[in-house]
Amino acid sequence: MFARFALGSLLKCRIQRSNVCPASIRAFSQAKFSLPRPHGKSFAHRSELKQAKRIVVKLGSAVVTRGDECGLALGRLASIVEQVAMLQNQGREMMIVTSGAVAFGKQRLRHEILLSQSVRQALHSGQNQLKDMSVPVLEARACAAAGQSGLMALYEAMFTQYSICTAQILVTNLDFHDEQKRRNLNSTLHELLRMNIVPIINTNDAVVPPPVPNSDLQGVISIKDNDSLAARLAVEMKADLLIALSDVQGLYDSPPGTDDAKLIDIFYPGDQQSITYGTKSRVGIGGMEAKVKAALWALQGGTSVIIANGTDPKVTGHVITDIVEGKKVGTFFSEVKPAGPTIEQQTEMARHAGRTLASLLPEQRGEIICCLAELLTEKKDEILSANRKDMELATGRLSQPLINRLSLSTAKLNSLAIGLRQLAVSSRNSVGRVLRRTRVANNLELEQITVPIGVLLVIFESRPDCLPQVSALAISSGNALLLKGGKEAANTNRILHQLTQEALSIHGVADAIQLVSTREEVEDLCRLDKMIDLIIPRGSSQLVRDIQKAAKGIPVLGHSEGVCHVYIDSEASIDKAIEVVKDSKCDYPAACNAMETLLIHRDLLRTPLFDQIIDMLRTEQVKIHAGPRFASYLTFSPSEVKSLRTEYGDLECCIEVVDSMQDAVDHIHKYGSSHTDVIVTENEDTAEQYLQQVDSACVFWNASSRFADGYRFGLGAEVGISTARIHARGPVGLEGLLTTKWVLRGEGHTVADFSEQGSMKYLHENIPVPHGSFN
Repeated sequence: MFARFALGSLLKCRIQRSNVCPASIRAFSQAKFSLPRPHGKSFAHRSELKQAKRIVVKLGSAVVTRGDECGLALGRLASIVEQVAMLQNQGREMMIVTSGAVAFGKQRLRHEILLSQSVRQALHSGQNQLKDMSVPVLEARACAAAGQSGLMALYEAMFTQYSICTAQILVTNLDFHDEQKRRNLNSTLHELLRMNIVPIINTNDAVVPPPVPNSDLQGVISIKDNDSLAARLAVEMKADLLIALSDVQGLYDSPPGTDDAKLIDIFYPGDQQSITYGTKSRVGIGGMEAKVKAALWALQGGTSVIIANGTDPKVTGHVITDIVEGKKVGTFFSEVKPAGPTIEQQTEMARHAGRTLASLLPEQRGEIICCLAELLTEKKDEILSANRKDMELATGRLSQPLINRLSLSTAKLNSLAIGLRQLAVSSRNSVGRVLRRTRVANNLELEQITVPIGVLLVIFESRPDCLPQVSALAISSGNALLLKGGKEAANTNRILHQLTQEALSIHGVADAIQLVSTREEVEDLCRLDKMIDLIIPRGSSQLVRDIQKAAKGIPVLGHSEGVCHVYIDSEASIDKAIEVVKDSKCDYPAACNAMETLLIHRDLLRTPLFDQIIDMLRTEQVKIHAGPRFASYLTFSPSEVKSLRTEYGDLECCIEVVDSMQDAVDHIHKYGSSHTDVIVTENEDTAEQYLQQVDSACVFWNASSRFADGYRFGLGAEVGISTARIHARGPVGLEGLLTTKWVLRGEGHTVADFSEQGSMKYLHENIPVPHGSFN
């Protein structure tokens, strides 16, 4: 009843193949993936892992086995197999180094022993003694012998679902000491990979001797466990990537679970002294120290390595594919240290300096902002020169609306400087302002005061003018700031950030604002939920949606779309209607507050007002799309709109017909984005109803939608426009970047003093707060 097992010799290795194998073999020339890169140097950055062709996946005992260490974690294993199959079908060459034979065999042997005992007891002792059955301690080699064939059969069955064949290879340390066997192993593996077969490799635990401490040869790692086996195979086979899955998120600087233990994103050779290792996992014979040693040896041999968690149900279903896509998962071993700090280090630097920034006097923060405003005008030639480089690189690659957003001019810089000076004045009413003061009881007073939110992450596309605006708001509100700009504005952003840090340095807080220039993906930044307090995206609706989806643990302030409406009422002034529509659409069509849909009252069709609006739009070269109702009135209509929720961001707009003001409101609520909506009418009652009923962040009467802007509202600057219904809404300026805290001052008061038997009574008297009062 025991499973057959294969000895470690490669001369005798047994290749197991599924019945569908011949049909699943594809010619290498048909692979979807590019040819392998020259081996010898590991990848320097995570983003390069997408190029990995030959990949070794090592599954630790904790990944493969159940929590009771008796049997396999089938669901987890199935999801891993699915990911490996997906990568294999992309044309990559996948190899698996697996544990699990001992656990699988232990389950089988326990079952057999219990079954045998129950039969004997039923025959000789009766059913009443079945409760006393016990399972003896099982020898690991016997368990491995019993479990190996079952483990392989399970892999075969799972991979068969994806029309992929597998092959089993069992090895021992001695096989690598024999040059002939090493050549045989290498030849066998290459042949299997050439035939599109996934090798399943394991140490032959049925015969393997106990590991000998310090048995590594000069420059060669000894096979003591599957970590060292995976590293040795990865180097022997010139693999591009080794993924080692365990039951921890990656490598920590101290044992996971201890106070202040931090996950290491990138580990470099020579960093071993900074690590404190804990105990090994609940199963297996290795440990993190063994994993790190194996990883560094593989890295030295030219194979990139990542240690990650293969047991977390939240990530197991995509951990391998995420790693290959270059996402920030686990610990990446790299030989190339970046020139600057990591994103985690930048965040810590910003938070530390941000606390000092928040403690400055309001006048000092105002001085920093005024200094930045001066630098924008003094250094305008350098700024515009950098911007021209970005514009040249962007021409032909970006759409015209994005190029318009990218462009800077002397007029824009002057306008920015004016806005910053305006903001510098308002900084005096920011951090530490007393909002409320209450006398809770005699000699017990409570204050509610404004404080910074903490660390902000602002992600913006194409708009380099966003950088000084947002920086000034962060300075004014005492917040630390991380800036992630689009690569299309890299040169402009760099010089603007340098000027920002120059201004901050006058009060010694240059590190409070950091420009993220590493290869961090936006999705990776959104996972820093323990380091970042608020994310503010500024860019396309797709960017905002992606960030809202990725930032599961961090609040996101912003809007995903700017589908703004202008409604022309039946009692509208011709001159006002034409000017408002023209400015709303044509002043800056790429802006999020530009009109996208023009709603016309039905009674205005075929009137001079309607004709003049159409003539004006044609003169301004605005492409018109007809809404369904508008199209029904026309014999030869413009192209019918594909969606009434479209944000064009260009000289295009939709025209639709409505029956009344209420109909317009209903349309806006159905198709709008709660950004900015306008009514043009001379009827005050109609206007007031519109202003009250439309549920948008900004609602205007006889004014262009382009006024929805922090600078135009007198906020000095804005971090963006929020369509959310909590915290901040509309243009978000200084107030939107502050939160509050409660400060209570007493003289040894206790809650017991206010009980029925206590001597004190609550007063809860409001104390007047003088205007401009600060804590």
